[in-house]
Formats: sequence, C-alpha cells, structure tokens
Amino acid sequence: MSDDPHVGQPVLHAGAPIADARLVAILLHGRGASAEDILGLASELSATDVAYLAPQAAGGTWYPYSFLAPIERNEPYLSSALRVISRRIDDLRRQGVDRDRIALMGFSQGACLTLEFSARHAGRYAAVAALTGGLIGPPGTPRNYPGSFDGTPVFIGSSDVDPHVPLERVHESTVVLTRMGAKVDERIYPGMPHTVNRDELAAVDALLAKPAR
Repeated sequence: MSDDPHVGQPVLHAGAPIADARLVAILLHGRGASAEDILGLASELSATDVAYLAPQAAGGTWYPYSFLAPIERNEPYLSSALRVISRRIDDLRRQGVDRDRIALMGFSQGACLTLEFSARHAGRYAAVAALTGGLIGPPGTPRNYPGSFDGTPVFIGSSDVDPHVPLERVHESTVVLTRMGAKVDERIYPGMPHTVNRDELAAVDALLAKPAR
C-alpha cells in the first residue's frame, strides 16, 4: 500500500481563472462521491469572480472508516488527504494567492476533512464551510491545535439527527474553532436528511461574496 494513496489524483477547476479570481475555493467531496459532484455546488452560487478547485479522492473516499474511528485506523489515507489540501494551498500561494483569499469547503466526509485541516493549519482564510461534518477522531481526542484563525468566518451546518455526524461532535467543533479565534456560524436543521439545503447554500454564497480582508 502506498503511504500517499491520493497523490496524483486529478483536480478539477470551474469558475473564474485563478489569475483573475478574487477568491479561490477548494471543495472537498463526500464519501463515494466525486470532484464533479462537489463542483455542482459552484453552479448554485452567485459569485462570478471565484475559482473553484475540486480534488478527487482515490477510489472516491478520503479515508476508509468513520471520522469517529481511532485516527490511526484511517491512515495512511487521512494524512494523504490532508496533504492534498496542503499541496493545493502551496500551489496557489506560488501563484500569488495568499491564504486570506482561499476558502475551504466540503460536504460530509469532505466537511470533516475541511474542519480537521483548517484546525491543524489555523490562520486567516477567506472562509471555511463544513456542510454536515465535524473534527476528526474518536470521543476524547485532544483538541490542542496550535495557531489562531484570526477572525476567519466559519459556517457549520448539520442536522440534529444525521446518522453519520453526531450533534455533539458538531457542537464540539464549534467550541474548538471559536476558541481558536474563528467567527463560527453554526446552524442545526431539525430532521434534515444527509444532504445540503438551500439555507446552507445561501450561507456559503454570503461568505464568498465578502471581500478578502
């Protein structure tokens, strides 16, 4: 088994050219889905000056087990997935796109990955949006992440009855990111199935409409 199973997977691009974009959003798909699927979100958003990048996970899955499993069980896939994001950000910064012009967004497994990466690499981002997700690891995982979000706007949306993402983990993630200096907008939708709703899309749309600081 490769220790970097996601390396070399394609990265799809939609929206504005990176050289002309006001912001660049990195979109992370869910388990069993694809980069094409998550790019479908871009067509629901109104900003025309945002570039969207969607990396593809090997086999359509960023890591094999639940995000609540012991972290070592999801290796080397989890570390490889986190490196996918790091490489995209490094590449963007080489192109002159600073971190405060980069938004990180994901759904489900991609939302968990979005939150875990941003916590491990805290800083001022344009925005962070997690659509049904939480920080990765079993209950009791230490959350002593270094760094500060320096006021980064963060949106976390989830159901109160999601079969994959416990409400307690959503709340914990909000507490941790707030403590780290993020401005978190947490919205819980009673009875919502495992999907993205219109209010969440409107919240993401509003985040992307804000100018970079």
